[in-house]
Amino acid sequence: MKITRAIFLGAMCAVLASHVRAADTRPNFVVIMGEAQGWASCSVQMDDTVPGSKSTLAHTPSLEKLAADGMRFANFYAASPRCTPTRVALFTGKSPTALHMTFVGEAKGGKEGTYSEEGSKVIPPQQISQLPESEVTVASMLKHEGYATAHFGKWHVGRISPTRHGFEENDGPNNNGGPENVENPNPKQAFLNTERGMDFIARQAKAGKPFYLQISHYAGRGGTDAKPETYADVRRRATTERDQRMVANAAVTQDMDTTIGMLMAKLDELGIAKNTYFIYTADHGAQGRNANGPLTNGKGTVWEGGLRVPFIVRGPGIKPGVCSHVMATTVDIFPTIAAIARVKEPLPKGIEGGILTPVLGGTTNATVKRAREEFVVHFPHYDKDELGPASAILLGSEKLIHPYETNAPMLFDLSKDIAEQHDLVKERAKETAELERRLNEYLKLVNAGMPVPNPKYDPAKARPFEPRRGDRGGKGGGGNGPEAEKAK
Repeated sequence: MKITRAIFLGAMCAVLASHVRAADTRPNFVVIMGEAQGWASCSVQMDDTVPGSKSTLAHTPSLEKLAADGMRFANFYAASPRCTPTRVALFTGKSPTALHMTFVGEAKGGKEGTYSEEGSKVIPPQQISQLPESEVTVASMLKHEGYATAHFGKWHVGRISPTRHGFEENDGPNNNGGPENVENPNPKQAFLNTERGMDFIARQAKAGKPFYLQISHYAGRGGTDAKPETYADVRRRATTERDQRMVANAAVTQDMDTTIGMLMAKLDELGIAKNTYFIYTADHGAQGRNANGPLTNGKGTVWEGGLRVPFIVRGPGIKPGVCSHVMATTVDIFPTIAAIARVKEPLPKGIEGGILTPVLGGTTNATVKRAREEFVVHFPHYDKDELGPASAILLGSEKLIHPYETNAPMLFDLSKDIAEQHDLVKERAKETAELERRLNEYLKLVNAGMPVPNPKYDPAKARPFEPRRGDRGGKGGGGNGPEAEKAK
């Protein structure tokens, strides 16, 4: 009798174990969020038709391998030209505009690029800096589905612990200073967070549990933010004046690439690479570092250089070595992961992103279904653009920028003018009116915070603005545009 019972219990355990193994074949996810990584920050050519869409100084062999094994998107847009808004978009699949999290923190005092009580023509709207706990995040969604979840690195969406947003393991609600609150956490935290991530991966692999790991890197501001040997390597290759200005940024990028290679090697070592989706993107474009290729301007602006960023995905079913020209955005990541993970619950209300799986599968002429055709970036704040607060809307190849100081829109055809040098408002009045209509309709729909005229404005006290090296220059264009390309 005891033998029979033992055999029965053993058989039951085997059956349960087989069910656990079947359930745990669900894919894993590793998401890397780069900080201020411009469209041309790495040595991967992000657009196969634009040679200038890659760096000739930074060497990023790990990202090159990721792109060779997976798919890169030539037309991928960050949800905002600033870090906090883009991060909340990745976490929730919702636009920063709808969440009223459109900036990091409004600066005052009349300094360059900041709001001045008497020197600014408009008053920016109030916004929040704390991701509400009521929002469903990609981590809380996957945790509910039985996934292990972790976040290491720059959090920057409020002071509430990532644990309360679904990340079981994390190193705290860190801002730019990291857990030690130092001038810049790199290179220490870049490698420490990677070690934490590899340990997390190894433990989940041993337990046979699917996981979601996000590592969010910190920015680099100088040569000391990279390993000395990395900085020396890049400096040796910097033969031009332009390259010499970019050494620190390229060195930090190379260190990040090394950490990405470490993670990829760990997945290979554990034998789970083929069941893991590996995603790399950035929070916004670079600032004044000529790391945005032929694009105009950068961080803190709604020009292409501030919004268009790298996006590379590798994983099961993804065609290798493909450059997709389908437009995608940060808000697409949440619903795409939900679809791949076969999440049972309906997506939260207010999701603006679409599912990218038809594109990732290599379907010819695949389209992404979203709640709305157009993509809107609402940035009603004074920051790094002489235009001041502005919104941008993209539909097809047309992009309209609406500055709120002048209310004089600009229209560009990105299929012919990626550097946004030629304003087509006069030639395409009908298209301009339609995009303006769509923009206003969207902003009203999500109850967007809007700038209002400043009754205290004094032209004599207008905020000063000096275009930075690599920022806008010329008619509607920038120092990173075609003319700059000729000078490279």
